[in-house]
This record gives sequence, C-alpha cells and structure tokens, in this order.
Amino acid sequence: MNYLGHLYFSGNDKDLMLANLYGDFVKGKNLEQYHPKIQEGIHLHRKIDTFIDTHPSVTELRLSLYVDLPRVAGIAIDLYFDHLLAKKWDKYHNEILMNYLENFYLHQPDWEEELNENFTEFLLHFRSKKWLSHYASDFGLRKLSQGVASKLSFPNQLHTAPELFYKRQKDIEKCFELFMRDAIKNFEIYL
Repeated sequence: MNYLGHLYFSGNDKDLMLANLYGDFVKGKNLEQYHPKIQEGIHLHRKIDTFIDTHPSVTELRLSLYVDLPRVAGIAIDLYFDHLLAKKWDKYHNEILMNYLENFYLHQPDWEEELNENFTEFLLHFRSKKWLSHYASDFGLRKLSQGVASKLSFPNQLHTAPELFYKRQKDIEKCFELFMRDAIKNFEIYL
C-alpha cells in the first residue's frame, strides 16, 4: 500500500502514523538511535510492506499486471489500493476521510526534529499540497501515477496505470477486498 494504507493501518495514533510513513526513508536494521515511537512506526511499515508483498491474491494480481506494467506492477497495486481505500473509506473507518487527513496534516510530534532531511522535505510538501485529499478521484489516481513514474530512476509505464485500472477494475477491486479482509485481521492490534 502507499501512504494512505500505511496511515490507515496505524490506527488513530498520529505519532505512529507519522513514524510509519518514515519507514520508506530509513534503511537497515539498527534503529536504536530513534525515538521508540519512530522505531515502532518503521517496524510497522515493514510489516505492512511484507504482508502486501506476500499476500497470495496480491501476488497473483501482480503477476497478471506485469505484462502491461513490467517492473512497476507492484507499485501500481500500491497506488490502486490507496485509490480504492480512499473511495471506500466509509466502509473501513468511522471518521470522514477529509477530517482524518486534516488532523494528520496538522499533527507535529515533539520528536519530529529527529527525522532526516529528506523526510522533513517530503513532509513539508506532503502537508502543504495535501496529496492524499485527491486519492479517491480519477484525477488523483492519474496525477499520482504520473508523479511516481517521473520519480523512478528507470524507464517505466507507470503513467499508463490508470487505464489498466479501469480495464481490470473488477479484478483489482476483488483483490483489494480480499487483502483488506486479511490485513485488518492481521493488524487489528493497531486499529
């Protein structure tokens, strides 16, 4: 899952939500230098990534999308699942998505200064542009796909991911529902 999925599986713990996002910006296993909440968030981030990467229905979907999206099928699934989570938010959470996101954008824990410069810069843009607020729309899926495609260091077809989504929407939604059912059970301690 992409950013919204990582926030969702952090429950309503805003410190954990922020620390979970930080997981993409940290390498290695030695995390002792970080605040305990940051360590918890990084571990949760990695558990979520492993869970989606090894989920049987997601693996099957990734293989079927690989023909059209070589090297980026997994990234496309992350984007698709965030798009679907945003669209179906009311099914999974009792707080209105825009309120949930606004409360998160405003949150600044006292340990935020421990975060590296790359993440701090990302967070500044993340908060000011309010990217996640557009995830439920077709426009948001297109912009997200184009944005991620342009940041990859290799030639890719990720910008075509929205067209493939609409072509395979029924299969993708079925996989998403199976994944969410299992992931909610797996991460219920956080929800």
